[in-house]
Amino acid sequence: MPLGDGLRLALTTLTVLPVRTGIVDRRSAAVAMSAAPLIGALLGGVLAAVFVVLGQNLVAATVTVAAGALLTRGLHLDGLADTVDALGSYRAGPAALEIMKKPDIGPFGVAAIALTLLIQAATLTEAGPWAIVAAWAAGRLAVTVACRRGVPAARPGGLGALVAATVPVPLVLAAAALVAAGAVWAVPGRPWQGPAAVAGALLVLVLLLRHAVRRFGGITGDVLGAAVELTTTVTLIGLTLG
Repeated sequence: MPLGDGLRLALTTLTVLPVRTGIVDRRSAAVAMSAAPLIGALLGGVLAAVFVVLGQNLVAATVTVAAGALLTRGLHLDGLADTVDALGSYRAGPAALEIMKKPDIGPFGVAAIALTLLIQAATLTEAGPWAIVAAWAAGRLAVTVACRRGVPAARPGGLGALVAATVPVPLVLAAAALVAAGAVWAVPGRPWQGPAAVAGALLVLVLLLRHAVRRFGGITGDVLGAAVELTTTVTLIGLTLG
């Protein structure tokens, strides 16, 4: 069934859970990319529990961010580094994609990973458990938005080609509305701040996707990883302002 296959694909793509994959095609990919915010909320729930158990301090924030990387095998951080390296090269098209495929990480990529982890840990010290759930759900909502109809793949093969343009726009809008609604409780006493943080992060995401399409010709698996980390981080910043 596409639903079962898609949920298994979402878990194996977005987490370290050793779930046996079913049929992997564009139908199951559409389900997986649509379910990404749900997987993000589940991850956020686990990380929020870690944060609370460890005392909600700086050490707890650092361990929580590290746990987030471990639970996703660091794939999103790797995608962030590769995407930033390619963008930092000022090359476009196949030349930029070739840089993205290289196994090593350049200085731009190293700086991007370091700053992202630092900002995430710093913002968690000011955030509550529900803010973690909201931010991680928003981060995976980025996958749904990036895979909406109308956004092409940069390459004919790979993860980007499998998932690009698989999610109908109405489903994207519904997922965004649900994540924004869930963020109402992210900042106690400020019900507007959570949805505003999600909306602001999605605006930044759209700019990234437009730039990726212009420079690379579309999205790749690495661009999806960068989208996740960027959206998660910007959401956390928005949730902790003020």
